[in-house]
Amino acid sequence: MIAEITWIHWAAFILAVIFFLALDLGVFHRKAHVVKFKEALLWTILWFTMAMGFAWGLYALRGQEQALEFFTGYIVELSLSMDNVFVIALIFGYFQVPLAFQHRVLFWGIMGALIMRGIMIWAGAALVREFDWTLMIFGGFLVLSGIKLLFTREESVEPGKNILMRLAKKFLPISPSFDQHRFITVINGRRMLTPLFLVLIMVETTDLIFALDSIPAIFGITTDEFIVFTSNVFAILGLRSLYFLLAGAIEYFRFLKFGLSLVLVFIGAKMLFLKYIHISTPVSLGVIGTIILTSIGVSLVSRRMQVKRQLARNIGHGG
Repeated sequence: MIAEITWIHWAAFILAVIFFLALDLGVFHRKAHVVKFKEALLWTILWFTMAMGFAWGLYALRGQEQALEFFTGYIVELSLSMDNVFVIALIFGYFQVPLAFQHRVLFWGIMGALIMRGIMIWAGAALVREFDWTLMIFGGFLVLSGIKLLFTREESVEPGKNILMRLAKKFLPISPSFDQHRFITVINGRRMLTPLFLVLIMVETTDLIFALDSIPAIFGITTDEFIVFTSNVFAILGLRSLYFLLAGAIEYFRFLKFGLSLVLVFIGAKMLFLKYIHISTPVSLGVIGTIILTSIGVSLVSRRMQVKRQLARNIGHGG
């Protein structure tokens, strides 16, 4: 018998997330430090293992279908987050944020992302319940987003075009330099926001923009609010370690954007033709997984060939 999801499950999940976040910041990252590859890899494995444990719990509680929906949603959200990772790397580079301070920005950025996405999921679920044709609108939006992503040039960071950044600089006191990992400092007896606060605004804005694609995408997998929310949360929780794991390897994923655009188009088309063609969750997972793995594989092979050509040219010049 399939168990019903009640407020107790919601409360237990949210409290567990708060506990692990408090443990993360209050114990493991109490002091600002550079997160190295090995630490990032361990945290990535930990968050992935926890997500898979949650999927197993769903399987026991709700059955195979919902466990598969969670896993598919998690993979979609995690994959879309990879593009977000590269934009965050550009933001940190633009503001020249020291490595030791980046984790603190990502932590509070993720806290804001959890709240924003929770509100967006609640609103989206309410719309879908009241007006089932909303899924078709989401689908059309995803198809257009996928096509736009396909033809978008390399990402760039332009804080001057961010309205929140402009408002912050105009109306808030901003200090000229960083003060360790603090968002607020005191200069000549006056409280001021540090540039790190501006970085946080950019990171939050970036996540909001990416959420406009990722939230509709997850509704293309399932309309169950609990599955939508939990898969999003696990993907976001793994975003920090994923950043430190992949930020230095952007050039190895040059075709990932192409794969993500195809994923958005596929999910969008699935939502548009939902009434006419039913695509099961296992098939959707297979298609999405194949697209993502192929784009990553092609990227790695392309990068390897590029390195070989560069070595050959260097040897030729040396000779």
